[in-house]
Amino acid sequence: MTRRRWIADEVTGNTAALVGAHAAHLARVLRAEIGQEFDIATGAEVRRGTITSISDDRVEFALGKQQALNPIPKVTLALAIFKFDRMEWAIEKCTEIGVARIIPVIARRTDTHLGAAAVKRHERWQRIVRQASEQSRRSAPPEIVAPVKLKDLAGAGVGPAGALTRVVLAESEEDTRLGDILQSSEVEVVLAVGPEGGWAVEEIAWFRETGWIAASLGNTILRAETAAIVATALALEALR
Repeated sequence: MTRRRWIADEVTGNTAALVGAHAAHLARVLRAEIGQEFDIATGAEVRRGTITSISDDRVEFALGKQQALNPIPKVTLALAIFKFDRMEWAIEKCTEIGVARIIPVIARRTDTHLGAAAVKRHERWQRIVRQASEQSRRSAPPEIVAPVKLKDLAGAGVGPAGALTRVVLAESEEDTRLGDILQSSEVEVVLAVGPEGGWAVEEIAWFRETGWIAASLGNTILRAETAAIVATALALEALR
């Protein structure tokens, strides 16, 4: 039986701990017991962990054998901010399938109130990617940075092309299919997925001027969350 994986809140030598609500879920909801074994991600590695003590706000583990890890492809998702419930579903699912980094972007078509509220959602998004990472047995959650405006995307770590393949999803059937572009990607991919209604014309022009490749997912128009998941999955498969 596959052991459940937890991402440790504290690590000291050969011991680790979950604390707060993180520990309460294991202790009260899952009714864990002393002696049970789980996989514990410490940040640098994943090790077998045996519970040594339990309370409502703290669960401690003795760390044992190191577990084998599979490398995660480097796919960054620059995701325009749209209606939070659907956006957060996309964040969760892209985390589960293996995205390495998520950059929320305030786009021209992002509703003003959503753009203003997005900064306060950052902590919630961090919880979402942590929980999704544990559920999908990742060794660490993806980085999810604070929201940025499109013009500040380079400052968020998406710099000039080179080792990076930078792709913006557009809705024009004249653009190259994403799958065809990804066939020549070998190192790292950055995907930019727009909000409902897509990127504005001037935003697409900015992407092209700064070296991004415009790509299409085909002749159907997908919802933003669907496009994000499909594009991420295609990129991950291309880099594996």
